[in-house]
Amino acid sequence: MSAGAEQAKRPVSPALAGPYGHPFHPILVTVPIGAWVCSLVFDIASRIVGAPAALAQGSLWLIAIGVVGALAAATIGFLDLIAIPAGTVAFRTGLVHMGLNLAVTAAYAGNFFWRRAGYGGPAPVGLGPLVLSAVSIAVLGVSGFLGGKLAYRYGVRVAGEAVQAEGFRS
Repeated sequence: MSAGAEQAKRPVSPALAGPYGHPFHPILVTVPIGAWVCSLVFDIASRIVGAPAALAQGSLWLIAIGVVGALAAATIGFLDLIAIPAGTVAFRTGLVHMGLNLAVTAAYAGNFFWRRAGYGGPAPVGLGPLVLSAVSIAVLGVSGFLGGKLAYRYGVRVAGEAVQAEGFRS
């Protein structure tokens, strides 16, 4: 294994980014992903049911929870990124992954304020904010694919094969 690959497996700060072989970033990303997917479900449901107010309001706050969770995940993810040697394919993939996630987070922050400004009571979520959420989820999916590529193809923050083999001993 190259020195660069080994470097990318080790945390910059185990206390902040998680210990070797158990990074915190993948744990934290479940918050924004779950919140934003649920907010899209609420958006769609608000346009179907007869009393959409609770769903529209719930979607608004799920978006806010997702933004806060995304900022936490981004902070820890940045620590994982700086452990990857610059100039490598893995580093460039990490930069694109980070850029897409920051764009999605900004889109959701904007979506939150758009909804707050236009909140008019017991109405379904408007088509514009709903479409922005759907597009944001699609971009988030592309970014998640890249995050998976970083971990499962390039082995970023994944324990080395010798450590993994310990789990297959009798």
